[in-house]
Amino acid sequence: MTFQLVCIEPKELTQYKADMQEAFQKGFEDAFGKTDAVILPEKDIDQSLNAEGSAAYKAVVDGEMVGGAVVIINESTQHNHLDLLFVKNGVQSNGIGKKIWFELERIYPNTKVWETCTPYFDKRNIHFYVNVCGFHITEFFNEKHPMPDTPDDFVGDGNEGMFAFKKQMRL
Repeated sequence: MTFQLVCIEPKELTQYKADMQEAFQKGFEDAFGKTDAVILPEKDIDQSLNAEGSAAYKAVVDGEMVGGAVVIINESTQHNHLDLLFVKNGVQSNGIGKKIWFELERIYPNTKVWETCTPYFDKRNIHFYVNVCGFHITEFFNEKHPMPDTPDDFVGDGNEGMFAFKKQMRL
């Protein structure tokens, strides 16, 4: 198996977004059942893709796109953010997420701190970030302690809240 993490090309964005949306939708529906709600609206993906310092990558195994990630890189502070990471439906549990994450660490060796978040209900993601990638949970956002800048129409946490994570790389 040959693995690569490469920048997404504009002509691939439509499929990239569709694969990402499908992965997030499936994760939510696996926990809560079928829903008509769109768990990761295209506007949220576009917000990440268009953010200052944004870089979008696709994971490729043997020539096929199998996942990807969007990161926000702050060149001056090197406090960087993993906005979105997904593994395409049908290829989970093959170490692809781990390969994506550690390749991002390799690509951005000057990072001092990585931050990300994931829904409270998603035990698989919590395990991944804490036990595989080495993040620490730093905050629990919920109805009594809302996450800043969360849109009013946000449903991706199933109304159970979100964990914030941090990984200290260097001082």
